[in-house]
Amino acid sequence: MLHLGLGSFHRAHQAVYLQRLIDAGDTRWSLSGANIRPDMADVVAALQAQGGRYTLETVSPAGEYRYEQIEAIREVLPYERSLAAVIARGAAPSTRIVSFTVTEAGYYLDTKGKLDLSFADLAADIERARRGEAGETVYGAVCAILRARKAAGAGAVTLLNCDNLRHNGDRFRAGLLEFIAYAGDADLLAWVNANTRCPNAMVDRITPRPPPELRARVKAATGRDDAAPVTGESFIQWVIEDNFAAGRPDWGRVGVELVESVQPYEEAKIRILNATHSCIAWAGTLIGLDFIHEGTHNAAIRKMAYDYVTDDVIPCLSPSPIDLAAYRDVVLDRFGNPAIRDTNQRVAADGFSKIPGFIAPTVRERLAAGQSIDSVAMLPALFLAFLQRWHNGSLPYAYQDQGMDEAAAHAICDATDPVAALCAGAALWGNIAGDARLVDAVRRASERVARFVETESQP
Repeated sequence: MLHLGLGSFHRAHQAVYLQRLIDAGDTRWSLSGANIRPDMADVVAALQAQGGRYTLETVSPAGEYRYEQIEAIREVLPYERSLAAVIARGAAPSTRIVSFTVTEAGYYLDTKGKLDLSFADLAADIERARRGEAGETVYGAVCAILRARKAAGAGAVTLLNCDNLRHNGDRFRAGLLEFIAYAGDADLLAWVNANTRCPNAMVDRITPRPPPELRARVKAATGRDDAAPVTGESFIQWVIEDNFAAGRPDWGRVGVELVESVQPYEEAKIRILNATHSCIAWAGTLIGLDFIHEGTHNAAIRKMAYDYVTDDVIPCLSPSPIDLAAYRDVVLDRFGNPAIRDTNQRVAADGFSKIPGFIAPTVRERLAAGQSIDSVAMLPALFLAFLQRWHNGSLPYAYQDQGMDEAAAHAICDATDPVAALCAGAALWGNIAGDARLVDAVRRASERVARFVETESQP
């Protein structure tokens, strides 16, 4: 397998499942890892120096620490602008799965699921693809890999998403085919249609950015001076539609759920875990908290999160094969783990992608059913208050949002009616943008947010 994106999540999740399989005696599969952008140079260099090995620290809600060495990444490919080594590995007949971890914004999709060519890096990659060059977006990199694979006669391959986007396999495939069409390569388009599969998948493990003290903690516990350790919670889950083009590891043997449809699992995870995570991060930031566990243990914030799921999400997702109320409670327990020390800064990021992906579907379905949206409206109201802090320069940290048009975001905050301006955004809300019921609910929620901030702010 070739994985694109050597960040913490891949190394705390997908690589761990393969390590479990190797530990069980099945050594038929291994990972090659690479980055397609010139970032994380220190981590990549450390992994190369360590032969792909690194230490995973996990922490249970009870505060139990565990350390294990992960050796599933057998090859770390160096970054170079041409991606020559990455393309060669992806085009090898022995590579039967190419996987990747992409943020929501990294798909460059508009509200209709089409590629948004207003993004300069995406447009530049299309031009590169027309010249036969690799790109820096996931589409540009995968297109180059598949072009080389076709030329080499290397056979069919599975393209596997390992991220939070709803219907990620379907949406990536649609974006990739559109990208190849824009690049003008009809032969490659036909080959990809016939020789690739893109199963939908749902992944879950809270994986904070490795804190500076992690290296020393790992050395004290294991004796290893690891320059690329990762840390995460003890909980882990991976659900994949069993739709592979050229075989797969025996993941079911080590706890991966291989299903016909991932939809009920991804909806529960995206709406209950991901949206609630953002709720807690935005709310915690507004009252001066630094970490997710602090917000989770604040009674007012916990009630916001609990009510959002109970009042609005569970009715939307019922009936479900999942015990949604139990899942809600497990999620809140996980968020309350003080040992994880997941920062509000990390979780609060990318709000302009999270509202349409995590929050708007619940609003849309509740409105369509003629039901109240008072509880879910707290989330966009929290984000608006958070955005206004960013606008006036009073956030305690740098805010990162790949999907944000900064001029448009400032315009929302400068508007005579910021609530109406936020609710009018078609990119955020789709066909309910500007709906009077949405505006009214977010306006009432904004009043509750203001009272919450006044009451709960840290001295």
